[in-house]
Amino acid sequence: QVQLVESGGGLVQPGGSLTLSCAASGIAFRSRLMNWYRQAPEKEREFVANISPYGDQASYANFAKGRFTISRDNNKSTLYLQMNNLAPEDTAIYYCKAILDGVDYWGKGTLVTVSS
Repeated sequence: QVQLVESGGGLVQPGGSLTLSCAASGIAFRSRLMNWYRQAPEKEREFVANISPYGDQASYANFAKGRFTISRDNNKSTLYLQMNNLAPEDTAIYYCKAILDGVDYWGKGTLVTVSS
């Protein structure tokens, strides 16, 4: 079955950096566009970034542009999100998403807390 497992979340101070990972299994990872979403407390889930199968194209939400970098290692079937200049409003559970045959698959998420 499809499994997406996020890791790397934790507590970071404002202005700090954090790198998230998403380990994928049960899918042909190298042929799939991959996505990061996030959900802050009591808010709807929102798009963060995605990356094309070979990593040559990426898209970002406005809040992520210039601060976040999405990347992937197809040999490891792993998706990454490098987050810099973090602010308290970045506090959220961050989720990895893949789409297969029109169906969304989600990881369980990893919590990022930005606080001093």
